Amino acid sequence: MTAVPEGKHAQIGDGLSMHYHEEGTGDVVLFLHGSGPGASGWSNFRRNYPYVAKAGFRTLVPDTLGYGHSSKPDNVDYTLDFLEGAVERFLAQLGVTRCAVIGNSHGGAMAIKLALNRPELVSKLVLMAPGGLEERETYMKMEGIRTMMKAFLDPAGITRESMRKVFRLQLFDPSLVTDEILDERAEIAVLQPKRVLTSMQVPHLAPELSKITCPVFGLWGMNDKFCPVSGATRIAESCARARVLLLNQCGHWVMVEHRDVFNRLCVDFLREPT
Repeated sequence: MTAVPEGKHAQIGDGLSMHYHEEGTGDVVLFLHGSGPGASGWSNFRRNYPYVAKAGFRTLVPDTLGYGHSSKPDNVDYTLDFLEGAVERFLAQLGVTRCAVIGNSHGGAMAIKLALNRPELVSKLVLMAPGGLEERETYMKMEGIRTMMKAFLDPAGITRESMRKVFRLQLFDPSLVTDEILDERAEIAVLQPKRVLTSMQVPHLAPELSKITCPVFGLWGMNDKFCPVSGATRIAESCARARVLLLNQCGHWVMVEHRDVFNRLCVDFLREPT
């Protein structure tokens, strides 16, 4: 039995497969996870998507290419365009023509890109500390990003201890980094080619935010060590139909540290008429 359970697979062309979990019926809600060693949709959102499904939505929780149980090609650059394009193909394969999107960190940047590229497809956005709202140099100064890259590029490879150091920085309360979380991540991390992170490119999306016309709900931890909280102001100032919630005593994983608040407020937002 694996630490990260296997769900379904969608063939998206070019010999690539995207793995995903699905639960519930109703309007579609797509969850897009963040990056980092061993990330997967299930590990990021297993405390959240069943709640949303029970509230009356069809939840889709894919692993983006290079992560989870999805294909991990080692001959491509993992740019945002490449990964977001794969998500578009994934949705088309499942026949989805309209959905709300919930994105965390790198997945938040993907959600923004999806809304910009396909506004007719995205009905609402929930963004948790999305990437792409500052210049690259700003992110590379963040303690969490530096620690993550050091762990991923270590010649000895990813270890449980190096992952523990990374994930303790993801949370305001480091005691929440359990052996269970490490098991979930370690299982996937050993399968990931280094190109997944070394070739990852996220453009500066802040200048494009004003083009987003759908309702946006942003959440940001005040103690985030990966994506600076200044991004919350950028969303509030630039997106015409935005609201943003800042949470103290909270790091990068809002959906983990403030699970109940996150679940309840997301469902309330998803139920609002557009």
